[in-house]
Amino acid sequence: MTPATRADCAALDAADPLAPFREEFVLPEGVVYLDGNSLGALPRSTPGRVADMIEREWGRDLIRSWNDAGWWDKPRTLGAKIAPLVGAAADEVVVGDGTSANLFKTLVTALRMSDRSVVLGEAGNFPTDLYVAEGAASLTGATQRRVDLDGPELARDLERGDVAVLLLSHVDYRSGTLRDMPGITRLAHEHGALVVWDLCHSAGAVPVDLSGSGADFAVGCTYKYLNAGPGAPAFLYAARRHHAVADQPLSGWHGHARPFDFTAGYEPAEGVSRFLSGSQPLVADAALEASLDVWARADMGLVRAKSLAMTDLFLERAARAGISSITPAEHARRGSQVALVQPEEGSGYPIVQALIARGVIGDFRAPDVMRFGFTPLYLRYVDVWDAAQALLEVVETGEWRQERFSRRGRVT
Repeated sequence: MTPATRADCAALDAADPLAPFREEFVLPEGVVYLDGNSLGALPRSTPGRVADMIEREWGRDLIRSWNDAGWWDKPRTLGAKIAPLVGAAADEVVVGDGTSANLFKTLVTALRMSDRSVVLGEAGNFPTDLYVAEGAASLTGATQRRVDLDGPELARDLERGDVAVLLLSHVDYRSGTLRDMPGITRLAHEHGALVVWDLCHSAGAVPVDLSGSGADFAVGCTYKYLNAGPGAPAFLYAARRHHAVADQPLSGWHGHARPFDFTAGYEPAEGVSRFLSGSQPLVADAALEASLDVWARADMGLVRAKSLAMTDLFLERAARAGISSITPAEHARRGSQVALVQPEEGSGYPIVQALIARGVIGDFRAPDVMRFGFTPLYLRYVDVWDAAQALLEVVETGEWRQERFSRRGRVT
């Protein structure tokens, strides 16, 4: 049952086992932040951790910190902290580079592991995935195809027997649809294809079980639900069974078996470390580490339950404004966001801007989607109620029609 009044929401907040986490984040007064699916809020511990890295590890200890502060091993130590959040073993995840670079590495690796030459992608996937798949296919002589996951097209395409690698997002960035990772991975494997999963909208938002699903590779960012800050390094997962044969294309120094031998030829490191390329962004790593220390104390079961309850509440309230949702109603198919479609043509962007002016921050994705992300560690039920009430008022009063709300910024 969804709460019927704001007082009901306050009662849920009072009984919420995740409520103490809210105090561990910096949240501006008067703001309801529903854009953690694009950029997570700042953990209170982050400034101190970053300052310590800069002032002590870099400023005082200088180059000694590569050993003394564990800088060299950060890709692996941070990867081991992310691993429980994505259902992986500690030695299957590394942190480094960005999502795009990691996608390229995994796609080319998968193509090199196969005697097939098709990269099968999801029509309407996040543009980075489509662009990188196009580039990887072009550089390897492969072909890229795209399918609609909402019909029988995926199974039919895999049955053609020429797909080397399937690239999909676990949670769709636009609609918030949660994909069936075990089922789709099994289907791909039955037809001889490897699978790369994009976890950008699921890591820290929904329970993920890469190992249990039999996934081959996965990538994800850390600046959304994992709260590591703008431009934070991404992570890469490679199933242990693929480590010995994985041949990734960006063969940099940090992925070498014996980097300090300074040999002219390249020899890949053992395990998932072979997917590393260049030096770590260690200042950004400090911010990521601070956030992961918070996540180490969070129960993903509780996070998921609260996420579903909050999105249920927002969906029910938004329906009262006559705004349609493209986010699945079924819990098993829903991520941790709600995507609403503008009630009349051209209204989506100005509605979001009118809400932002009221302190309710979501975002807009062309051509017609208003997105609202729900981050259970720092969002309260009363926040959800207030945000939905603001949406009702903005739509019912026509407040969004003011000319100032139609002025487009570069980032929407």
